[in-house]
Amino acid sequence: MAHGTARIGNDHYRTEINVSGHDLVGDEGPGLGGQNLGPAPYDFLLAGLGACTAITLRMYADRKEWPMESVEVGLRLQNQGGLRIDRVLTIVGLDDEQKVRMADIAERTPVTLTLKGGLPIDTRLA
Repeated sequence: MAHGTARIGNDHYRTEINVSGHDLVGDEGPGLGGQNLGPAPYDFLLAGLGACTAITLRMYADRKEWPMESVEVGLRLQNQGGLRIDRVLTIVGLDDEQKVRMADIAERTPVTLTLKGGLPIDTRLA
């Protein structure tokens, strides 16, 4: 399974992140006291959802041997009456029936189901 670490020192709020061997930098924007040196935490959340959605739809199209040329997953975090994510799929190369099926598949990707179902987080001190 995935594993990672995040480390912050005295830099406001640059965070060094390593996830499954990939080095990333996270930060906050200037409005929150950061330097915008990398994505903010919710940006990473959207990135994970977007990648999972795109990869799953590519796998599905390949398995069905559908002529999908590309899929773009547009994501926006909204806070109107509670947090929600708006997701817009732009699919090139499929007919309307296939696109409807892909939208249905997007609702059942692993990260989508995790976010919709919630995920327990156990915290302890080292």
